[in-house]
Amino acid sequence: MFHNRSAGTKYTRRGRTAGAAALAGAALIAVAAGTHPAAASADASSPARPAAARTARLAEPGLGSGNLIQSEDFFQQHLAPVGATVDLTGKQALSACSGEETMRALTKGKASAYADVMWHFDTKDSLLTESVADGSTSASAASYQKRLNTLVRGCQDEPDGHWYYGKGHTLTVKAGEGDWYPAFNGDGQVAGGVAVIRSGHRFGIVELSGQPGDDPGYMEGITAAAVNRLAG
Repeated sequence: MFHNRSAGTKYTRRGRTAGAAALAGAALIAVAAGTHPAAASADASSPARPAAARTARLAEPGLGSGNLIQSEDFFQQHLAPVGATVDLTGKQALSACSGEETMRALTKGKASAYADVMWHFDTKDSLLTESVADGSTSASAASYQKRLNTLVRGCQDEPDGHWYYGKGHTLTVKAGEGDWYPAFNGDGQVAGGVAVIRSGHRFGIVELSGQPGDDPGYMEGITAAAVNRLAG
């Protein structure tokens, strides 16, 4: 079973969490269903806006928060987001498989831009993390995409009673491509999933944990949405 998580806590792979490392200098964005998406900007001090709908202004040089999954992307998956933490430093942990490894560490700080988000939902233990980067060239992005897929596949073969990722599925849309994998807990029940995505010279990884329901197809829709946003 998954453990409870918070944005300020790091977890190891063996703890089976989304590897949600603390986001340095992160801007907390309160998002209620039907309010503005994470990429929005507004005056957080304005008394005319309800507190739950206020957002923090984020600079977006090239790759930015607008290239991350937005609140409305979850509605078709019947997931209700309640808040997100966005960061543009690449210091969020990549996935449960990576432990505390970050996108900045994976790229040795050589990517031209980074963007991360951690989404919370109205269901217990549900969390989605996404970390993307700009590799400057399609060749470098493809290389990092391959490395991320190798990392994920390393968690497909696990001892009985341990969580694991299932068989990979390739998805191609006009904006790019992705490989998504369902996740299963120690009891063999569907518990979210992970996806490696790429669009041109941009690439990233998305992980949903504590997924409500038992349909592994959740990740297919999330993967397609993430690829489309990444292309931006």
